[in-house]
Amino acid sequence: MTNNLDELPDGIPVTVLTGFLGSGKTTLLAHLLRDPALKDTAVIINEFGEIGLDHHLIEQVNGEVVVMESGCVCCTIRSDLGNTLRSLYLRRARGDVPAFKRVVIETTGLADPAPIVQLLIEDPLVEAYYRLDGIIATVDAVNGKWHLFTEPHAVKQVAVADRIVLTKTDLAPREAVIEIAGQIQALNPAPLILALHGQVASAALFNVGLYDPTTKSVDVQRWLRDEAHAAKNARDDAHDRDHAHDPASKHGGRAVSRHDARIASTCLTATAPLDWGGFSSWLDQLLAERGTDILRVKGILNVTGEDRPVVIHGVQHLFHPPARLAAWPDEDRRSRLVFITRGLDRASLERSFASHREPTGLPAAPA
Repeated sequence: MTNNLDELPDGIPVTVLTGFLGSGKTTLLAHLLRDPALKDTAVIINEFGEIGLDHHLIEQVNGEVVVMESGCVCCTIRSDLGNTLRSLYLRRARGDVPAFKRVVIETTGLADPAPIVQLLIEDPLVEAYYRLDGIIATVDAVNGKWHLFTEPHAVKQVAVADRIVLTKTDLAPREAVIEIAGQIQALNPAPLILALHGQVASAALFNVGLYDPTTKSVDVQRWLRDEAHAAKNARDDAHDRDHAHDPASKHGGRAVSRHDARIASTCLTATAPLDWGGFSSWLDQLLAERGTDILRVKGILNVTGEDRPVVIHGVQHLFHPPARLAAWPDEDRRSRLVFITRGLDRASLERSFASHREPTGLPAAPA
């Protein structure tokens, strides 16, 4: 990680809508595009034909961009996402399309959200105008249990999400909905929203990042959800003491891999201020050795010599530049880090974090 601390960047918020094949993200998006509250939204999809938009189109711009009755801008990815984002912003600046205030990117069902995050972080021509607001993952209440047992892509999409939408709840028995909801929350204790007939209130899905433009304030607790992750840690500890974990479970008469059993969320805290050099060296070492297994990190840090909190945010090897907030949001001055990891022992991670501040030097990354 860089030693340079920047102010929290501004930019047009980008929401990534992901979810496994058939999980209902296209139905959800079609519903959202009819919401007048999202009239200032630009939507980037793979193909127009995947969404029933024909009766909503009022103007087509250069064959790639359409403007809908709601005022939303919708475009397809013709070359690559970076070019699409840059082109869309230039059209906005020229007045060719409405001055959208947010962007929604719908991924394909087998997509890994991490490269999109990488683009928003590492492409200077994209990062200058856009910022990641949040990742929304859809899960099918009918088939989601099977997907989370058998499909690593589905597991990762849920693991890195800020909001999780459980779809097709009207088609699944109540017991099945309760079961899949519990499975999702065990994987990632992010807010879980139930969709009915593909419909969800848009306010529950947007402005979920650290900075809420509607209130002009910072909401660390909402962004980190550290209490939810800490509570999950306590439940996991109790479960580990009482039960042995089987490496596989039965589904449909066949043994299947428990991909989700390797995913864990960990909340780390420190009361004393952190030395930035030591902390960044520890995190760099951790990422170098176990970066592919660190699916997501969020944190607010009390750094020695800083009177304002420092925020970090990353997906796998990729990190936003660390940024200072204008002020502490409340009286809690603890450093708080939330990790979502795959196959990385939580106790080892906790020990590594605790020991990196010892004068004896930096420890090895946890096994």
